[in-house]
Amino acid sequence: MADSTPTPPRRKIWNYTPALPIKTAPYWDWPMKPLKSMKYLLQSWNPMAQRFLFLVVAFVVWTWFSPDLERAQTLSLDWMFEIWLRDLVIIMVVAGGLHLALWKHRTQQDEYRYDMRPMAKGAKIFYFKNQVWDNMFWTLGPALLFATLWESLMWYAFANGWATMISFDSNPVWFIALIVLIPVWAGFHFYWLHRLLHVGKLYTWVHAWHHKNINTGPWSGLAMHPVESFFLFFDTMIFFFLPANPVHVLFLIFHHVIGAPTSHAGFENIKLGKDAKFGLGDFYHQLHHKFFDCNYGTWETPWDEWFKTFHDGTDEGNDLVKERRRKIWSSK
Repeated sequence: MADSTPTPPRRKIWNYTPALPIKTAPYWDWPMKPLKSMKYLLQSWNPMAQRFLFLVVAFVVWTWFSPDLERAQTLSLDWMFEIWLRDLVIIMVVAGGLHLALWKHRTQQDEYRYDMRPMAKGAKIFYFKNQVWDNMFWTLGPALLFATLWESLMWYAFANGWATMISFDSNPVWFIALIVLIPVWAGFHFYWLHRLLHVGKLYTWVHAWHHKNINTGPWSGLAMHPVESFFLFFDTMIFFFLPANPVHVLFLIFHHVIGAPTSHAGFENIKLGKDAKFGLGDFYHQLHHKFFDCNYGTWETPWDEWFKTFHDGTDEGNDLVKERRRKIWSSK
């Protein structure tokens, strides 16, 4: 006789999700889909998209809030401190502002919020037994220091001719092309660094610090072991090999300095007034913090799909992750 016991409903994991299943960029589809790829690219550059914000901030910062390259011909703490102070202000405005608005004052309550769990308090796993204070310590300490270090090294290289500097007037095609390619490069670097940090002792000794944040907030994005934050900003070294403008360097750096706090904010959107909204969170990466061994990269790159670690956010995706874990553990 068949068992008539009803199947219990699945436990609701998320308070909010974007439209599911989530998808990666169509650049890597085969056969190629040039029209679909172009549409995706144009949508990703609309004025209400984060990468447009990163680029605008990069132009503003280079024009008004960066040391002259003549000063950067010699390494000096005075102009390097100016970079540190400027980035400190940016992080405080972005991460601090989002935390105050979304988590402390709850200006939009739980609308667009992924995970309903609060930031951890009284947890021994965090320094000061407080997730937010722990995250602020590692963000405003090592992460800010290494962001300053790598940016300063690039200004020093441009000023002394070790890196080739271009302008829009001298090379307009490459100037624009590089802006389009930088998000892909950022995703490439992030995937392979991140994947390496999930291996053996590198995870235990280094990356596990970041994964203390199962549920994330704006201060979680750059809260990591100093070794990880050192190599996170290492992707700027590509400009020793590619001709570029300081705007390109800042555009790439702000993928981390601004992008990490926003992508870890824990909310899909931030409300602007009654009806408008600004795309904020990264559910792709939120899934990684939740399930650990999936979505190592970004929407922009194909590696997770190619290596079978992609989670599309659906219940079926949850089952695939669990089955993969079962096979790994049974093989051990």
